[in-house]
Amino acid sequence: MPRNVEIKVRLEAVSPYLARAEAISGSAAKIIPQEDIFFNCNSGRLKLRILSQNEGELIYYERPDQLGPKTSYYVISRTQDPNSLSKVLKQAYGVRAIVRKERRLFLSGRSRIHIDSVEDLGNFLELEVVLEEAEDPVSGEREAHDLMQALQVDKTNLIHQAYVDLLEANEG
Repeated sequence: MPRNVEIKVRLEAVSPYLARAEAISGSAAKIIPQEDIFFNCNSGRLKLRILSQNEGELIYYERPDQLGPKTSYYVISRTQDPNSLSKVLKQAYGVRAIVRKERRLFLSGRSRIHIDSVEDLGNFLELEVVLEEAEDPVSGEREAHDLMQALQVDKTNLIHQAYVDLLEANEG
């Protein structure tokens, strides 16, 4: 199963991180509106990411809820008909929650730097370091720490939860 090392940080101000991410990646952000529909699932998390009417990704992933770098295992299936797939999944599993965000994507080698504006939650920075199949996650964790340092991330703002969990906590 593919893996990456991830971190997530709540941001108070976006602009300094946008400038640093652009400097690190050497290019402007790619802006990607996303709607993630999370479905009830007995283990891990299952979401349908809708990117447009004819582009989506069904993503299953498992990741521990812990501060700092953590290894995520995932499987992605792309679809050209996300609305039809959404209807099937809603019938089969029921909707847990919907997360809407605008993602600003920067690439740095094998790492993805996301600066997300999440509806009803605020702004976040997310790092994903994609691991090779047999690679020890420790090297990805080191790379994540190096990126955190280059981006001047305040470690006190690290969060351990997924956006869906934060939304559910806000509702409760």
